[in-house]
Amino acid sequence: MPKVRRSRKPPPEGWELIEPTLEELEQKMREAETEPHEGKRKQESLWPIFKIHHQKSRYIYDLFYRRKAISRELYQYCLDEKIADANLIAKWKKTGYENLCCLRCIQTRDTNFATNCICRVPKSKLEEDETESVIKLCIKYA
Repeated sequence: MPKVRRSRKPPPEGWELIEPTLEELEQKMREAETEPHEGKRKQESLWPIFKIHHQKSRYIYDLFYRRKAISRELYQYCLDEKIADANLIAKWKKTGYENLCCLRCIQTRDTNFATNCICRVPKSKLEEDETESVIKLCIKYA
């Protein structure tokens, strides 16, 4: 199985504990990248990649902030090596963004009317016909 890409800098103590999970997610990422995308829209072919990217970042976030199972050095190493997305984790630390699936959901430039993604709207505020037409835009609902 291929290793998670790293620099020549040796990883900090505790790397052995998280390396198998990261290698498994990296293998899933490679499979998602090589998966055929004929018959899919461009957005649909990217959903599995965004989903796995979210899983890796959430795994590191949970280990450091919720379970306190890894050291600050190991957490910083994962951010420096781009194993986890520092910008996404920064948003998760803010109130109201705890369940954000990706940074594309809060970028208004990618939408038709400069609004947020459908996953940012509370489900109680949505009508049934609205969810059917726009739900495929977000990886959370895919």
